[in-house]
Amino acid sequence: MKILLTALNAKYIHTALALYCLRAYAKEFQEYIIIEEYTINHQEDFILQQIYRQQPDVICFSCYLWNINQISRIVDNLKKILPRVMIILGGAEVSYEAEQALQQIPADIVIRGEGEATFYEITKGIITNTLSLENIDGITYRKGNTIITNMNRAPIALDDLPFVYDDIKSFQHRILYYETQRGCPYNCQYCLSSIEKGVRFLSKKRVEKDLQFFLDNNVPQVKFVDRTFNANTEHANHIWKYLIEHDNGITNFHMEITADILQQQSLQILKKARKGLFQFEIGVQSTNDKTIQAIQRNTSFEKLKEIVKQIKSYGNIHQHLDLIAGLPYEDYASFRNSFNDVYVLEPEQFQLGFLKLLKGSGLRKDAQKYGIVYRKDAVYEVLCTKELKCDDIFRLKQIENMVETYYNSGKACKTIKYVISFFETPFDFYEALGDYWLENRYNELQHSKMELYTIFYCFVCDTKCTAQYKDIIKEYLKLDIFINDNIKTLPDWLKEEEQENQKRWEYYNDAVLIKQKAPHLSEQTPKQLSKRCHICFLEYDIFSKNKCKKQVVVLFDYGKRDVLTKKYCYYQLV
Repeated sequence: MKILLTALNAKYIHTALALYCLRAYAKEFQEYIIIEEYTINHQEDFILQQIYRQQPDVICFSCYLWNINQISRIVDNLKKILPRVMIILGGAEVSYEAEQALQQIPADIVIRGEGEATFYEITKGIITNTLSLENIDGITYRKGNTIITNMNRAPIALDDLPFVYDDIKSFQHRILYYETQRGCPYNCQYCLSSIEKGVRFLSKKRVEKDLQFFLDNNVPQVKFVDRTFNANTEHANHIWKYLIEHDNGITNFHMEITADILQQQSLQILKKARKGLFQFEIGVQSTNDKTIQAIQRNTSFEKLKEIVKQIKSYGNIHQHLDLIAGLPYEDYASFRNSFNDVYVLEPEQFQLGFLKLLKGSGLRKDAQKYGIVYRKDAVYEVLCTKELKCDDIFRLKQIENMVETYYNSGKACKTIKYVISFFETPFDFYEALGDYWLENRYNELQHSKMELYTIFYCFVCDTKCTAQYKDIIKEYLKLDIFINDNIKTLPDWLKEEEQENQKRWEYYNDAVLIKQKAPHLSEQTPKQLSKRCHICFLEYDIFSKNKCKKQVVVLFDYGKRDVLTKKYCYYQLV
């Protein structure tokens, strides 16, 4: 007997936590269970062949928004080449319309919701030859030409679930996912969490034991899948304090939090964290009060804003803020306001997402009420609404592309901060940049890093409000290029003069200046400095308030990065 648990992850570095949860709970049958993870970038034929070669008796797919279309096609073909195999589906994408899923996909069983106990009962029944589907809660299954839905399964006490990681070697170079709670106290209508009632938590003792495993093994990053990590202040504070007190200096922990409910007690704990220990994802979604009320978000942006600023002042936590376009009552002008409200908070990452009408969500049920038109197939993304025309959505898509290309990538963070000052608002800058890309058809091709900088410089030169400052902006772009990469070849518009090489050696040999400006490099020989560092000569003093024409000498250290921004450190020598 061979039972295959499989998933198509969005990226190789991700791990399918659900598969490991199922196998761990069915520990007594682990000799029969194997896990195979693929990605959505694998060819479907490759996945089909790999599964076929395993010759499993049972195949279980973990189904989500990003992989359901591929899984549907793979299952259809598996049933043709392995007609006797039992196929089980689980996950958010099939849990809330399970009967419809079986009508569309030729699988045998859908495990609805929490799957550990249900999978265990099915596995035990198969291996002991006592399987009786009608007696198993939490499933929808085929019986001949009939689809039958059994009663829901009662929630499991979380401490009854075993820790899923053991051999850390098999997870090298991958992100590990971990949960300390299930459920969410909020009722956001775009989210599936609005369906579930109540929140369950792991005990403090159990959480400490699990976290210590990650710390002892120097895992690079752990992402909590808790839907609102700080839903319970005591629970969150306990974990934050434990991680600060037992910090290994390596592991980063990512949490999704609700910022406006953070209390000063929590903030004082977070203030003590090592730079880079924590990374927060904070969903703003909109700053339009009517929109927030419609989606039952129940957050205070004013409070959120103050908390985000306070955390930023600590300089130790990476913050990722989100907006969603396409929500009820948010038109183009309103979204512009939301964008600007969030952008000025200067998060390390600013995600502009688009509403997805998830199965089971309140907004999907009320789509007609709000005039939301969305794609038929996953990912069910909004196409237009009463307030946002299709033209508006597509224009916002291009703005999203510009934010990802130049802001979130960090490619032009210094330059953008300066250039935005010539536009009425940050949104107007990204809108103008996006329009420029479309007009010149840059969106139709892939571009190298240097091409992206060149396009940006051309935009500056061709835009009325910035053209007269192009020489200063060129110096900012030069700074951005060197803090991101140890570049050997510059584009023609940034070519350096030949005599600059000789001038660099003069600075590498100036031990007094190096010790004064970059003391950590004082033990390096000039030759070592030339290999580790780069010296750039700027024609304008972009670090001064008036940006006067004056040569500035900057040393970039390619052996040292900022923990939060991942940018190389630099030092002004002159």
